[in-house]
Amino acid sequence: MSATEARLAELGLTLPDVVPPLATYQPAVRSGAYVYTAGQLPMVKGSMPVTGKVGAEVSAEQAKELAAICALNALAAVKSVIGDLDKIARVVKVVGFVASAPDFTGQPGVLNGASELLGEILGERGVHARSAVGVAVLPLDAPVEVEIQVELVAGA
Repeated sequence: MSATEARLAELGLTLPDVVPPLATYQPAVRSGAYVYTAGQLPMVKGSMPVTGKVGAEVSAEQAKELAAICALNALAAVKSVIGDLDKIARVVKVVGFVASAPDFTGQPGVLNGASELLGEILGERGVHARSAVGVAVLPLDAPVEVEIQVELVAGA
């Protein structure tokens, strides 16, 4: 078991199966020393636990928890390409989309769910730049979607 997977176990987490693509794309792609994920929805065992707009049908706290699920799904996608999460040198960038009610402005707080989880799992390797964007609607009426870019250790 890798150190990163041991840390996941310490936190009581397990990597899920990679969420199958909803259209014509790959869940993650490697280019040189980087792995880019497609946008990851908060799917749990093949279904969306909550749907709707944040600030309306979905609370900011619920959405923050869903963002953490998205981050875990993104790590699973990364692992599917590199085989071992210990090959991650660092998370470079996180981009998050929040399906927002018209007056909701708490997108950064929602995306903290993903950022905090990556930090808990990867420590300093999980510190990243980030964008948090409010949008009208996401696929499957998901409240949140997260994509990550990771840099790999030299020679990985």
